[in-house]
Amino acid sequence: MDTGKQPLTPPDSEIAAPPKGIAVLAILGPSMVWAAEYIGSGEVILATRLGAILGTGILWAIVIGIVLKFWIGVSGARYTVTTGEGMIDMFDRIPGPRHWVVWIVLVAQLIAGALSIGSVASAAGAFVSSVIPVSSYVGGWAVSLLAVGVVWSGGFRPLKIVMSLFVLVTVIGVGYVALTVFPGVKEFILGLLPSVPRVPDWALSKGVTANPWQEILPLLGWGAGGFASQVWYSYWVIGAGYGAASHQEYGQPADRARLKRMTRLEAEKIRGWNRVVYVDATLAMVIGVVVTVAFAVAGAGVLSPLELAPEGPQVGITLSKIFSTRWGSIGGLLFLLGGMAALIGTNVGQLAGWPRLLADAFRICIPGFQRRFSWKVQFRLFLLFFLFTNMVIVFTLGLRPVLLVQLSAILDGLLLTPLQALCVGVGLFIVMPKMVNDEVRDLIRPHWIFAAGLAIAFLVFGYFCVFQIPNIL
Repeated sequence: MDTGKQPLTPPDSEIAAPPKGIAVLAILGPSMVWAAEYIGSGEVILATRLGAILGTGILWAIVIGIVLKFWIGVSGARYTVTTGEGMIDMFDRIPGPRHWVVWIVLVAQLIAGALSIGSVASAAGAFVSSVIPVSSYVGGWAVSLLAVGVVWSGGFRPLKIVMSLFVLVTVIGVGYVALTVFPGVKEFILGLLPSVPRVPDWALSKGVTANPWQEILPLLGWGAGGFASQVWYSYWVIGAGYGAASHQEYGQPADRARLKRMTRLEAEKIRGWNRVVYVDATLAMVIGVVVTVAFAVAGAGVLSPLELAPEGPQVGITLSKIFSTRWGSIGGLLFLLGGMAALIGTNVGQLAGWPRLLADAFRICIPGFQRRFSWKVQFRLFLLFFLFTNMVIVFTLGLRPVLLVQLSAILDGLLLTPLQALCVGVGLFIVMPKMVNDEVRDLIRPHWIFAAGLAIAFLVFGYFCVFQIPNIL
């Protein structure tokens, strides 16, 4: 995840043989980056708050949201493994007016990116102010400077090790708490069946809206990450060098001539690399479901009986009661540190991903931008843009981190997701087969199950966008 170009194999080298059997586990990596990026505000704040307010009756929303996002992410990654290019370049090949999908993405993600990165910085600032005697503003600004500095320099490793330890402690602790307050098998299974619980009176008295979708939709949006996270997963696959991506740099479309020369042997290797990405993406999905469900169950079992709904500058203190009720002040401090680490990690992941997404969109829609600036300069220009927007958002809206996170989750995670599912399906089943020769087309053609998963994702997220989002605005 550095901000420079990745080491490349020579352009004329053939695709490397994919690992088989247990050796696949040794090269899994994009899923870890994906999971590390989305385990943050969606799980620590949204899932816990949703569990506290609506109980375990909303577990279905977690599972549906993450599983359907899995089909979008793994399908996009499959396209990248086969062609070598990321999801934004795939969108540019969708039939219709020139660059029409990428223009939509550019405008929407410029706004959603600024708000989403700022919301996570604000939430992290609230956690920082609960640990260190500084204001939420100062905490949010400090997190922004730290995250931008790390991404700018590419010095991820030391910070990643420290943060991973705190996050691991928090995840293990929440998992333990969830087991101790487990509602029972019957209630747990009932929670997996779609239903919309009523907002309890105690929550209404604390200012929570009576419409339960106000709480459910944000988690549906950011469970397993939003629109941008699925795009970034294709970037992490390029960085890992899976399949045809081993010949690719960030910010470059596929080599069409090379794809047309693909041999059956190379196509067979591509199929092997696709199996690797299936395992990798499945791992991210399982981690997402387990961790998010654990936070929701912990919120339902600990915060709901205390009639607490995480909100405002005290969101960190409220959430820390999940640990402090079990392990006292030390436990509360550990939760705060783990939550802070998760949010900082998410902010770093966002700042590593969104500039790549926007640089690709600008390259396609505004070609002069790429001619004038190198890829690294583009990346850093977007970093500076997000640093500025972070400072403004933290200062103006930083005292309402939960509202910011909820709004960002809807903007990034729901509004464009039906379009994303539809375009990935078109890219995978219509665009990609035309990029290779007749001899290998059948070998790289995806199974119908991908079409089914993407179609269901399109219909389900489309329903939420058309029928539920207007009801909460």
